[in-house]
Amino acid sequence: MEYFSEWGIYKISEWVGFVTGLLCVWLAARQNVWTFPIALISAAFYVAVFFDALLFADMGLQVMFGVLNIYGWYLWLFKNGERVERPVTNTTKTQWLWLLVLTPAFGFGLGRYLDVTTSADIPYWDAGTTAVSLAAQWLMSRKKLENWLIWLVVDIIYVPLYLYKELYLTAVLYAIFVPLAWYGYRDWKKTQLGKTTAA
Repeated sequence: MEYFSEWGIYKISEWVGFVTGLLCVWLAARQNVWTFPIALISAAFYVAVFFDALLFADMGLQVMFGVLNIYGWYLWLFKNGERVERPVTNTTKTQWLWLLVLTPAFGFGLGRYLDVTTSADIPYWDAGTTAVSLAAQWLMSRKKLENWLIWLVVDIIYVPLYLYKELYLTAVLYAIFVPLAWYGYRDWKKTQLGKTTAA
């Protein structure tokens, strides 16, 4: 009860981040373009939350989420300058190769940097989950089906990490993200199969 009674700026930020984070993931699963502006709000509030928790990679992740959400917002609405609905597609072998090389390299490099230069509490876990989350968000921005499978894995990892950092509300949020990621995968897959059949 002590956690919920200490209403400082960081607790309020976590509550706003919780509500908007839940809403933006649900909207993404429904392929609703409003996911992007809502995600920008969530990311802005979680910058304060993760700064307070000394999760500096996650704090920086929220800034990158902001950039990738603006990028995704555009891609979902436009192609070659014309307004069109972006279809759900699969990640290519080349994209997988780049992700498999760059994600662990970035995660280790960021973890090392945080370990040496900051007071980060769990630098390598923080950096590793950040790197995987960036990969998932990049795929979501490009409306790649497999983004949901990556989110499914990283959301499971995030739950104990946030419990350890006593970000209990955020841990609950990521626990809810797990079934939402599976729902998003199934819904996007149905859309993809439906359009393939129709074509």
